[in-house]
Amino acid sequence: MPTCHVLLITIVGLIGSVFLFRPSIRGRSSTHYSYFFIFGVISSNPKFSQTKNLISPPLSSEDKRAAAGDIAFSTLKIHQYLMAVSSCARAFPSFQCRSDPDFSGGVPRHDVPNAGVRFSGNANSLSHGSSVHSMSSLILRFPPNFVRQLSVKARRNCSNIGVAQVVAASWSNNHASPDFTSAAKAVDAAAAVAPLDITTGDEEVAVVEDPPRADRNVQIEDLRGVKYSSFLSCDGSIAIHAGERLGRGIVTDAITTPVVNTSAYFFKKTAELIDFKEKRRASFEYGRYGNPTTVVAEEKISALEGAESTLLMASGMCASTVMLLALVPAGGHIVTTTDCYRKTRIFIETILPKMGITATVIDPADTGALEAVLNQKKVTLFFTESPTNPFLRCVDIELVSKLCHEKGTLVCIDGTFATPLNQKALALGADLVVHSATKYLAGHNDVLGGCISGPDKLVSAVRNLHHILGGAINPNAAYLIIRGMKTLHLRVQQQNSTAQRIAEILEAHPKVRCVYYPGLPSHPEYHLAKRQMTGFGGVVSFEVDGDLLTTAKFVDALKIPYIAPSFGGCESIVDQPAIMSYWDLSQSERAKYGILDNLIRFSFGVEDFEDLKADILQALEAI
Repeated sequence: MPTCHVLLITIVGLIGSVFLFRPSIRGRSSTHYSYFFIFGVISSNPKFSQTKNLISPPLSSEDKRAAAGDIAFSTLKIHQYLMAVSSCARAFPSFQCRSDPDFSGGVPRHDVPNAGVRFSGNANSLSHGSSVHSMSSLILRFPPNFVRQLSVKARRNCSNIGVAQVVAASWSNNHASPDFTSAAKAVDAAAAVAPLDITTGDEEVAVVEDPPRADRNVQIEDLRGVKYSSFLSCDGSIAIHAGERLGRGIVTDAITTPVVNTSAYFFKKTAELIDFKEKRRASFEYGRYGNPTTVVAEEKISALEGAESTLLMASGMCASTVMLLALVPAGGHIVTTTDCYRKTRIFIETILPKMGITATVIDPADTGALEAVLNQKKVTLFFTESPTNPFLRCVDIELVSKLCHEKGTLVCIDGTFATPLNQKALALGADLVVHSATKYLAGHNDVLGGCISGPDKLVSAVRNLHHILGGAINPNAAYLIIRGMKTLHLRVQQQNSTAQRIAEILEAHPKVRCVYYPGLPSHPEYHLAKRQMTGFGGVVSFEVDGDLLTTAKFVDALKIPYIAPSFGGCESIVDQPAIMSYWDLSQSERAKYGILDNLIRFSFGVEDFEDLKADILQALEAI
C-alpha cells in the first residue's frame, strides 16, 4: 500500500476515534484544538523531519515506511491518551487533586491551616487560603492508589498516567466551569498545559469539590449528615449497608469493602506528625491502633446495637478480659452468674483476684441476691451472659440495669447467644454489650473476633488499654466479619426457626429427659425471654436418657453436625460439654456447675430443617 495511503488512513482513523469515544464533543470547536495537540505531539517525534519529506524523491521506500510507522505509532499513543482521558472523566466525575487525602478510616480529618486552596464546584468558594495560583504554579499530589481506582477500561488505555494527571490538573484549576468532566475541555486543557513539569514542592494544592449530578450514584458527599435510620428500618438491611453505604474511610468505588493490609501509617512531613501528636490531624499511626477495614465492621456492629462506639478485637475472650481489666479498679468487686462460659469464670476466679478484684456469683434469675450484694459492697460491674452458656438462662436486663444504676454499678451483657437481631441489650438499659464475633456475627466458622459496644466514654477506656495489651484483629478477619454480617438476618431467621421446632420435637421424645431452650414454655425464664427477645437463638441444650457412653453414642450416630466447640455458623455443631469443656474435672466437680454426663449442646446451622430432624431422630433410635 502506498505510504501516503497509510498516512491518510491513520489520520482519518484518529479523527474518527476522537468522535467515536466521546460523541458529546461532536461539533464543538474545542475538537480542533485536540487535533493541534495531536499534531504537536507528532511533531515532537525525532523523525518528524523525515516525515515532512515522505513524498520527496531523496527518501527511499524503506525510509518512508519507517517514518510512516513512527507517525502511526505516535497517533496510536495519542489515541490511547485520549481514551484514558475519556475513561478518567467517566470513572472520576468527582476527581480530586489532594495534598493530603483522608484515608483515616472514618475519623474526621483536621486540615492543617493554610495547607491548600479548596475550590468548590457548587459555589466557587475558597477555604484554607485566599489566593488562587495559576496553572504554572499548581503542584499536584495524587492518592497512592489512584491508578488502582481507575476503571478497567482506563487502566487498559492509560499507558502513561501523566497525561491523565495533566487533564485532572485542568479540572481542578478550572474552578469556574460548571462541568469538570467535559472531555472536550479536558483535551483543550491538556493541550494548553502539556509542557508543564509536575513537581513535588510545598506549593499550595487545589482541591475540587464536584457539583451534584443527577446521574450519579449516591455517595458520601451527597449524604452528609444522613443517618442509616432515615432510610433503613430493618436490622437485616442495616447489617448489609451500615458502615459502607454512606461512605467509608477507604477511597474506592468498589461495592465491597477492601482489605487494608498495613502495619503502620506514614506521615509526609514532620509537621504532619506534630499536628497528629497535637490533635490537629487524624491518623491511626500504627496497625495496633486501628485499621480502615476494621472501622467498617465496628460501625456496622454499632448500627445494629444502637451504640455510640464499638471496639473490635482478636477474640471474644479478648473483649471480655480487656473490658474487665479496664473498667474494674484494683480492689474492686464484680457480680456474675453461675451459668457462664467456663473460660470467663476461670478468668474471674483465678486472674482477677491477683489484682485484688473479688466476685460474687449468683443465680441468673436471683435479683434478690443481686440487691443484697449491691447494698453490702461497692460493686463496680455486673457482668453476665443472656442467654447463658450452656443452659440458656436469661437475665432480666431491664430490672438488673435499674438496680445496678441506682448504686452506680455498670452493667455489661454478653449477648453472643442472642445476637443483636434477637436482643437489644443497650436499649434494655445495659451500659455495654459484648459479643464473640466468631459465632453468629461472622457466621461461617472461619474467623475469630470479639467486640464491645456502648457509649463512647466507656468504650474509649477499654480501647486505651487494648492499645497497650494488643489483641488487635487482623484486617482480613475484620473483612470476613463484614462479609458474614451481610447474611446475618437470613441465617438467624433460619436458625431461630429450626431450633424452636427441634426443641419442641426433642421435648416430646421419650429418650430425652430435659430440654433447655428459652422458646419453650417449660423454660424457667420463658416469659422474660418473650418480653426482651424477638427470637430465641439457634442453640438447644438437652439431656438424653443415658450415661456418658450412651450420650457419646448418640453424638457419634449423628451424620450432619460436626463435633466441635463453637456455635452460630452455617454448619451445625454438636458437643458433649462433660467431655468438650469439663473433661479435666471429676464427675462430682462437673455436677457442681450442673454439667451432667448426658448433657448435649446442639448448635443448628442453616441446613434444611427436615434433614436435621431426620438425622436427630435416627441418632436417638441408635441409643
